[in-house]
Amino acid sequence: MQIPYETTARPDTGLYNAKLGIWLFLASEVMLFGGLFSAYVFLRLGADDGYWPMGLLNVPIGTMNTAILIASSVTVVLAWAALKMRQWAKYKFYMLITIICGIIFLAVKLTLEWPEKFVHFGAFIKKDKWAEYEAYLGNEHRTKLGLSPRPEISGHLHAVEVAVAPEKKGDFDSFLIKHHLVAEAGTDPAHPVLVVKDDHGHGPRPSIAEKLVRIPGVKAVAYEVELDAVNADPTSPDNDRPHFIPRKRSDKVATIKAEDISSWSAFAPKHSSYFAVYFTITGLHGLHVLGGVIIFIYFYLFGEKLYRKNPEHMANRVEVSGLFWHFVDLVWIFVFPIFYLL
Repeated sequence: MQIPYETTARPDTGLYNAKLGIWLFLASEVMLFGGLFSAYVFLRLGADDGYWPMGLLNVPIGTMNTAILIASSVTVVLAWAALKMRQWAKYKFYMLITIICGIIFLAVKLTLEWPEKFVHFGAFIKKDKWAEYEAYLGNEHRTKLGLSPRPEISGHLHAVEVAVAPEKKGDFDSFLIKHHLVAEAGTDPAHPVLVVKDDHGHGPRPSIAEKLVRIPGVKAVAYEVELDAVNADPTSPDNDRPHFIPRKRSDKVATIKAEDISSWSAFAPKHSSYFAVYFTITGLHGLHVLGGVIIFIYFYLFGEKLYRKNPEHMANRVEVSGLFWHFVDLVWIFVFPIFYLL
């Protein structure tokens, strides 16, 4: 039995079944992402001064990914138009470009953007200790300019200073061996500590450092941090604003006492509400991109049989998947300025 309006539009609505279905689905998607963006707005408005991160994302990479997605929206339309004109070879060409663009977008996200955040270190200093770290925070300078305070010191972990109970030395040594870490005696005999680094002389990853200080009998004493430029020279006018081009980490190392830190972590979801919403929205968006790429690959590899049987039906399928892809692109058009530019 032929299902009515499968390839031809209803005369009263001008829609065929699949197009009506995708619009209903996209309406639910609007409510989903609308709720997430609304949560972002409320969390940002409710954040204390200085505690909402700014300028931490790589704007050039985000700009490149935006251009890639916009280009893919154009090529998927060209692929659909080629089917309407019954030009199968052109359809394959444009659909392949769309697939490649989607894969590049995901590859950039998973190799250049997300991994770097999970190895970066940020420590929020207790408010009553800000004066002791004025050389790295520059809050007196910011107050004179009427800017929000800077409560965080960030960079890469250079080392973790710990005190180890003698009876727990075996567990501590086993942990070091398992994670390819070494511990050296500190240089201050008045305060004996062990300085933990990896085999190459760098600090452990933040996730490993978290496990280290959770070992019973191991107490964090201080964290040595290779400072970001903003903390290495906080009074520089150049550091009063975010930068389009990411700045390199400095060679300056700061020692932050563990007792002076209110919280610390990598730039992971638990770092702040900002990164919690960032990873939620960009992760969900990435899943949508992955889903669209899978659908396009299916049409690219297995669509010819349907095209030979009913080319209009095939064109309709590509049109519907293209509408989904345009929505994914539209979501990113909101994500990019909200997270990367504002």
